[in-house]
Amino acid sequence: MSTFRTPRRPNGPPNKPSKASGPGAAGGRRGRGGRKLPTEFAEPERLHKILAQTGIASRREIEEMIVAGRISVNGLPAGVGQKVGPTDKVRVNGKLVNLQFSIRVPRVLAYHKPEGEIVSRDDPEGRVSVFDRLPKLRRGRWIAVGRLDINTSGLLLFTNDGSLANRLMHPRYQIEREYAARLLGRLDDEQIEALKQGIELEDGPARFNTIDDGGGEGANHWYRVTISEGRNREVRRMFEALGLTVSRLMRVRYGPVTMSPRLRRGHWEEMGVPEVCRLAGMPVPPEAVAGRRKAVRKRG
Repeated sequence: MSTFRTPRRPNGPPNKPSKASGPGAAGGRRGRGGRKLPTEFAEPERLHKILAQTGIASRREIEEMIVAGRISVNGLPAGVGQKVGPTDKVRVNGKLVNLQFSIRVPRVLAYHKPEGEIVSRDDPEGRVSVFDRLPKLRRGRWIAVGRLDINTSGLLLFTNDGSLANRLMHPRYQIEREYAARLLGRLDDEQIEALKQGIELEDGPARFNTIDDGGGEGANHWYRVTISEGRNREVRRMFEALGLTVSRLMRVRYGPVTMSPRLRRGHWEEMGVPEVCRLAGMPVPPEAVAGRRKAVRKRG
C-alpha cells in the first residue's frame, strides 16, 4: 500500500468525547457507513431478495410467484434460489422490472499506535485507548483488526465492516503481518532456524515466515520478521521462549497495507476506495482508480 489520505490529528484529549472534523469525521458525507460503488460492480443476489427490495411483494410471495412461473430471467423461467446481477433482465408477469442494486465500500483507517495505548473501549484502570483517537461515526462503530499489546506500537487497522474485519483476522486467510523487533543481543544461526521451523508455545506451535537482519549498535539489534497469524503477544513469546528480550516491537505491515512513513504516532489516515477494494477482494471501479491518481498528483 503506497498512499493514504492526509494524516489526521488525534480528535481531542484521551478519554473525552472528540470533536472530529474533516472528511472522515461525524457529519461528513461518508459518515453513513460506506461509499457507494456503481451498480455494475454489485455482486449477484438472490432473486427473491432483490425483487422484494423493489416493493413488488414479500420474499415468500415472490417465491410463490417463481414456482407459478410468473417470473423470468433473461427470457427463461426463474428458479427458486436463483441469483441475478445488474445486467440480467427480470420480468414479472411479462413486465420488465428495474432492479435496485447497490454496494457499499467499507471504511478503513490506518492508525499509528504509540506504546502505552490499549486496544479496548473499556478499561477499569482508565488507561488511554486507541479508540479515543479515532473519528466519530454517525452509524456503527470502529472495529479493530486484531490487537497490539500496550507495549507494542505501529500499524493498527480499523474498519466499520464486521465481515471485512473477520476476513482480515481469520487464520484461514493466512494474512501476513510484518514486525520490526529490537532485541537485547543477536540471534545465532541455530536460533534463526528454530524460529523459522517452529517454537512450541503454551497455546501451540508458532513460526516466523521470514527473519531479516535490520542492523543495530551496541547490545541492541533489530530484526524484521513476518508471521501469518495474530495470537496474543505471539512475537514476543517466540523470542522469550529462546531466552531473548524484546526491548521494542513495532508492526509495520498488515497484509498489503504498509504503514506510511508520513503517519505520525497517535495519528490516523483513511484508505481510499481502490485500496479498500483490493483489501476486501472487491472489484476496483475504473473511475475510482482515475480519481485516486488525480488526488496523488495534486498532493505532489
